[in-house]
Amino acid sequence: MASWRHLLVLVAVLGSAAAVGARLVELQVLDNEFLREQGEARTARVEPIDANRGVIRDRHGEPLAISTPVKTLWANPGELPSDHPAIPRLAEAAELDAAQLRERLASNSEREFLYLRRKVQPALAREVMELEVPGVYSRREYRRYYPAGEVTSHVIGFTNIDEQGQEGMELSFNHWLAGEKGSKRVLRDNRGRTIRDLGPIREAHPGNDLNLSLDLRLQYLAYRELKAAVEAHGARGGTVVMLDVDSGEILAMANQPALNPNDRGQRDPARVRNRAITDLYEPGSTVKPFTAAAALESGEFTPETVINTSPGYRQMGAYTIRDHHDYGRLSLAEIIVRSSNVGISRVASELSGERLQNLFYSVGFGQSTGIGFPGESVGILPASVNLRPVEVAALSYGYGLSVNALQMAQAYMTLANGGIRYPVTLLKNDEAPKGHRVMSQETARQVRAMLARVVEEGTGTRADQGIYRLAGKTGTVHLVGASGYEADQYKALFAGMGPVDDPQVVTVVTVDAPSRTEYYGGEVAAPIFGRIMGDALRLLNVSPSGGASMADESTGTDGGQG
Repeated sequence: MASWRHLLVLVAVLGSAAAVGARLVELQVLDNEFLREQGEARTARVEPIDANRGVIRDRHGEPLAISTPVKTLWANPGELPSDHPAIPRLAEAAELDAAQLRERLASNSEREFLYLRRKVQPALAREVMELEVPGVYSRREYRRYYPAGEVTSHVIGFTNIDEQGQEGMELSFNHWLAGEKGSKRVLRDNRGRTIRDLGPIREAHPGNDLNLSLDLRLQYLAYRELKAAVEAHGARGGTVVMLDVDSGEILAMANQPALNPNDRGQRDPARVRNRAITDLYEPGSTVKPFTAAAALESGEFTPETVINTSPGYRQMGAYTIRDHHDYGRLSLAEIIVRSSNVGISRVASELSGERLQNLFYSVGFGQSTGIGFPGESVGILPASVNLRPVEVAALSYGYGLSVNALQMAQAYMTLANGGIRYPVTLLKNDEAPKGHRVMSQETARQVRAMLARVVEEGTGTRADQGIYRLAGKTGTVHLVGASGYEADQYKALFAGMGPVDDPQVVTVVTVDAPSRTEYYGGEVAAPIFGRIMGDALRLLNVSPSGGASMADESTGTDGGQG
């Protein structure tokens, strides 16, 4: 009997072994592919591969916007219930509120993905991951960083948390700068840790770099002087634009108030907008040189043509045009030097409104600069056929039209370079730009000589810094409020170039609502222009002017407050 029992046991063992073997064959051979796929389905995941956004640089290669690698923490609520005991430790390490974290996990319990913290420093992410909380993961992303901070903020703009451009060049060239994301398959263990990289599904492609025309040295200079002046005069804000005379490249563009693009809390509309392009204003007396240019181009005037401005005012129907003084008989050049509203209006009255409007349009007023910057305001230049004589007179000294600071800089560039209008650009030019002539070289030279006298003996003597011979024009205009012109609020203006004998740079300065005792363009904007131009020309290695004026700090005034 015992031998039979032994035999039965042996048969049973052999049968079991055969069954196990058959099962092993089935698993290892027949069902191998199916089981491998099932295993991978439970442990393999597709992860995104973020692409590095392109670098924005100034004309000398200095970085203005870069993307640095950071970590993003996320959780799978299905693996991390809201009542998990590790949540207090997780919240503390991730710098989150524990109660709010529990609430978020509970309300998203059906999801497989929930952000905990976006784009944190790797050290913080490492501290969180070392807790080994189930269902908590990290992935690499990029965060945009702006080394120059608020100095270049209005030009560069910024991105949102997903690295998409929201303002400035980041928005204008978003498609160029943005990379193409990729993806890859990875294997994870039961704790969610990546244990094997299975390779890419789609390669990531980094974005393209962008080389701007800005010179960071000049940008810092313009920003520093503008900020100091706005604070000193208690002003609402201001703008500086600086152009290369022979290329139309924007070398500096600064605004106040500014924002630090690295701080998302500062991104309110008042700080974000690039006032040099978005804000329009009546240019006042800074337009008078172009009225003079139109007169010279007509062939009916020369710089020595005399106009009688007595008795210091001019009645045109219900309107009165005034000067600060009765200047008597002035030449066309002296009208610009003294900034006589009466004189320039009489010149305009002898021209047709069409001739004046045509020249204004040819230098860029009333049309887009073509810069392609978001939010650009074109401004207003009235049609000549609808202008009454009094409107032609007002247009001659800068009322009845509106411009932005960049348009004004582009217009002054035509005076500086001998009558050529180039397209303005924020991109570094690798080739000589194609411009077109808008006035004769002789007209531009004659007007430039008038503007040099403005700085040496006229309303702009505070722009004279004694090293370089500069040229320019002051302006002072009433600000426009909800109910029309504000009687006691002004915009101080100065537009000019230097050095006179061989202009290299054009600069426009505007200061909004200076609230101290000084508010004229010659008092507020001219000194800013002088300091910026003096330092800028030194940085550009321009030799000092041989005949530079050593004018004192006497105050000039505009003939008609703009």
